[in-house]
Amino acid sequence: MIELYESQRAMRNMRRAAMQRGVIAILDVGTSKIACLVLRFDGTETRDDGIGPLAGQSGFRVIGAATTRSRGVRFGEISAMGETERAIRTAVQAAQKMAGIRVDHVIAAFSGADPRSYGLAGQVEVMGVTVDEQDVARVLSACDVPDFGHGREVLHAQPVNFALDHRSGLIDPRGQIGTELSCDMHMLTVDAQAIQNLAHCVKRCDLELAGLASSAYVSGIAALVEDEQELGSACIDMGGGTTGISIFIKKHMIYSDSVRMGGDHVTSDISMGLQVPMATAERIKTFYGGVEATGMDDREMIECGGETGDWEHDRRTVSRAELIGIMRPRVEEILEEVRVRLDAAGFDHLPSQQIVLTGAASQIPGLDGLASKILRQQVRLGRPLRVHGLPQAATGPGFAGAVGLCLFAAHPQDEWWDFEIPVDRYPARSFKRAVQWFRDNW
Repeated sequence: MIELYESQRAMRNMRRAAMQRGVIAILDVGTSKIACLVLRFDGTETRDDGIGPLAGQSGFRVIGAATTRSRGVRFGEISAMGETERAIRTAVQAAQKMAGIRVDHVIAAFSGADPRSYGLAGQVEVMGVTVDEQDVARVLSACDVPDFGHGREVLHAQPVNFALDHRSGLIDPRGQIGTELSCDMHMLTVDAQAIQNLAHCVKRCDLELAGLASSAYVSGIAALVEDEQELGSACIDMGGGTTGISIFIKKHMIYSDSVRMGGDHVTSDISMGLQVPMATAERIKTFYGGVEATGMDDREMIECGGETGDWEHDRRTVSRAELIGIMRPRVEEILEEVRVRLDAAGFDHLPSQQIVLTGAASQIPGLDGLASKILRQQVRLGRPLRVHGLPQAATGPGFAGAVGLCLFAAHPQDEWWDFEIPVDRYPARSFKRAVQWFRDNW
């Protein structure tokens, strides 16, 4: 735990140093694409209570952007180190070339790695008259940390609510008068090996890792508008290999999970169902795909070649109705899994239950209507917030993770390791799952 705490603090310090130098790279390592954005900071970073001002005034602009097809990544985790390293180098070098500047530090986001959420609570007596930094450090260290098992690491540990005596819902208690301070904290753990592999891969690319974030978390920052983050909503980030889920309230993420299925699984089903190569299946899905059948679909025919490359011999057509018949069951399966996760998190206990779909796979026509039926909630399609200098090609839902990571880099929320916690005060270990805490505290 102490080793992890130190490595997170070292990354935080590195991020600060890179921002003082004025330039940092963002790396979104996904199953189907790797995106790299180079950010230039103008030195007007402001510390605020969380997610920060709207993207327009966030003190940075994108000066370089590049994407490349992801290689060596399955289910959001690295499966072939050499291939992933080459893909990361390709994306970073292209973004650097566009920016006309060399970048040494990157902040990376990844999906997968079996995320698990915990809700923790702690309480201490305030030492002086007003709450100071030391009191916040003490209340964070008083939170009961669950025994989350061997081979897992804490990725995020964020205070999401403070209470001072009888007043709850405080964003930042520092400087306020009171005697008893309590805190609710959300902690996200992930598979340690997946993180270590990513960190090692970044190092092999001659880059310094200045931060790590969960894709589900940063996609929520980018795709949810301020009111949704405040009142309670879920962001469903449908990528190639995984579908990330994050729940926000009071501008903080309070739950995250992922489903090991995404758009690539739909493509694979088309490839097998129509007996065509994956590249052809992807093209057919992009141009003709959908999940809602209409009366016209039987008559709309799609040309598709087969495996051999002999166009005359392989030439055949399928109706759009057949294509929808292949795609819909898999999309339904993904959404059913998402619903199971949301139900387990007690999502229906929130004051507002807006659901926002984002990610490249969310662009399948008719998906929002189907999601609304299966998730039994209002669903909208979310595109990332605009940020300065972002090329038009990078403004679609597939870039929610990359844009959210820019906002995260510019305005990171307070985490456990941002406070000087004395080593002898490291938390005791008692178990308390996020779901129950959710119902009791919100």
